[in-house]
Amino acid sequence: MPAADALRDMREPRAELAERIAGEVTLSDDPGATLRKWREEFDVTQTALAEELTVSASVVSDYESGRRENPGIGVVRRVVEGLLAIDERRGGDRVRQHARVVSSGFDQAVVHDLREYQATVPLSRFYASIDASQVVAGDAETIAGHTVINSVEAIKRLSSEEFYRLYGQSTNRALVFTDVTRGESPLVALRVVTPTPSAVVLHGIEGDALWEHAPALASADGVSLATTTTPLKALLDALREFP
Repeated sequence: MPAADALRDMREPRAELAERIAGEVTLSDDPGATLRKWREEFDVTQTALAEELTVSASVVSDYESGRRENPGIGVVRRVVEGLLAIDERRGGDRVRQHARVVSSGFDQAVVHDLREYQATVPLSRFYASIDASQVVAGDAETIAGHTVINSVEAIKRLSSEEFYRLYGQSTNRALVFTDVTRGESPLVALRVVTPTPSAVVLHGIEGDALWEHAPALASADGVSLATTTTPLKALLDALREFP
């Protein structure tokens, strides 16, 4: 796709993301903390943002810490535009991630990321990228995409039909469930939604904390099961670079 066409395709998601960030900051009880959250989500330092806004790093720090008055709409707009401009120069990964989730019909409180790959990749390579340990081997050795899901929000808010849409374009993918305690809920939910994915990764727990029946359920369905304790932000950053 020509660069000009790619930029046009990104404009609507860009505007949607800008509106979302500005709305969260404006309505937040702690606007500075919300500004900091989004700056960190874009992986932008205070210094880099300050340079983009042509202010000192202390100004950014003061807004985020609450030492300055709550930022007005003009300040919020400049910060949002600054973050998006930096992202665009880096290739637009954050905007594209937002666009993928929005186009799939999900809120980012439910789905953190959803991607299709241009070609299948070894599942072992996917696990290595997020420092996951396989507990049970499945039938598939490759995957064609991944979805990162907040397990609690998904179970609370999604119907069985909506749950199926988590597969994106292909069930040959890894479903990564975050906010997991022992893994009962995601694995039980997958028992009632067919077909099954190629792999399930339970995020935030070690293998020895896994629900005792989880390996047997995964094995019965031919699903590879793995766990990872990689911090969520680091995991999402790794997947933005994958494959």
